Amino acid sequence: MNESIIISESVKAYFSSHASLAAIGRKVKKLKVFEPIEQKVKIAQKRVKYSPSEKLLDAFITLLSGAQGMVEVNKLLKADLGLQRAFGRRGCAEQSVVQDTLDACTADNVLQMEQAMQEIFRRHSQTYRHDYQLNWQLLDADITGRPCGRKAQFASKGYFAKQRNRRGRQEAYLIGTWYEEIVVERIFDGKTQLNRALRPLIEACEQVLEMDERKRQRTIVRVDSGGGSAEDINWMLERGYQVHAKDYSGVRAQTLAESVTEWIPDPSDRDRQMGWVTLETDLYCRPVKRIAVRCHKKNGHWAYGLIISTLSPIDVLLLTGGYQQEIEDPKAVLLAYVNFYDQRGGGVEIEIKEDKQGLGTSKRNKRRFEAQQMLTQLEALAHNVLIWAQQWLAPHCPKIAHLGLKRLVRDVFQMDGFLIFDHATDLLNVMLNRADPLAKELSIGLASLLAQEHVVITLGET
Repeated sequence: MNESIIISESVKAYFSSHASLAAIGRKVKKLKVFEPIEQKVKIAQKRVKYSPSEKLLDAFITLLSGAQGMVEVNKLLKADLGLQRAFGRRGCAEQSVVQDTLDACTADNVLQMEQAMQEIFRRHSQTYRHDYQLNWQLLDADITGRPCGRKAQFASKGYFAKQRNRRGRQEAYLIGTWYEEIVVERIFDGKTQLNRALRPLIEACEQVLEMDERKRQRTIVRVDSGGGSAEDINWMLERGYQVHAKDYSGVRAQTLAESVTEWIPDPSDRDRQMGWVTLETDLYCRPVKRIAVRCHKKNGHWAYGLIISTLSPIDVLLLTGGYQQEIEDPKAVLLAYVNFYDQRGGGVEIEIKEDKQGLGTSKRNKRRFEAQQMLTQLEALAHNVLIWAQQWLAPHCPKIAHLGLKRLVRDVFQMDGFLIFDHATDLLNVMLNRADPLAKELSIGLASLLAQEHVVITLGET
């Protein structure tokens, strides 16, 4: 239903299947979140009806709407006039035209987009405004496979979980873990792993966050074994970072495990044990602590890993929710080091999983590499805007505050209702479907969020 209902000569109402998202769109428009992209990204494409930046905005709104592919622009956005207007659009390009704009992007446009994303992040993110004196900054880095067709540029055989002989690209993330924000996201060819992607990620992050030596000294970089080579760890240590990582070498882990004098069982996993490595090392340019961890394999043998950390016992205890008094308990300290590494699973790994489930990142691929890079940046922006929207609503919406991206997109921002605009297409009223189980709580949060914009949030029947 894309026809408007004329309430009076100066007021129109539109039914929208994304009325709640439209309310967020009003806030995004007010904050001018997309403005740096409009100003910096200059795609050499002739304007027929809409400018290239307007078509990028159409793609962005479609991602927020839960699209699995850009082909859904027509279904989710073009057919929803109210949603368009809430984000400041007076129309919507055809999906094929949006695709053409992505395909027209060049390497220069990708660089412009990255610069625009940097400005957006500095304006709106909590990671950028982090108080380094008060608390550690925590950055998690990881890489995930993004399978695609063999004809796609830079598609090559590589590691893709549970997909042997598959071709694709690799997508690298660097997350501001405390705030669940994507600081940097980059696409690489299918053979690239974290050992090659880590340094470009961190260098880009330093630029985004404007990290000087003082900030780097108060920043923890946490990586798995892909970024745990001696060369990568020393590079980070030389730049002043605190590092908490898993050693790249399984052989070295097994060798050093022989020096452990006492193995402590993991209270949460009876098949896992841990212990301090007692051998001295000059492999690293700064002092580190090393913890060997072993787990039973199905064949009854042990599998070994090695955790490397520059953090002090008191810091790692406090970071894992422990108490200062536990510094005298060697077992508690040892367990804290291992648990802090395990918490990667609740950081970058969860954010990658949520992007795949909530934003469908694994479902969209472009043949041209530059088009894929632009799409990846739009996906990162969609992720961050959803996180910011959740933060905006959290004080008044406790149920919504703990939802993942999948439920945010599916349950919170796909709530139907009516959108009422004045003659200047300014949003006046959002009427949510009162039958929706989240409508009552969400209406309170949206009313507070949009009070200064004089947008009324009500409940009704649709």
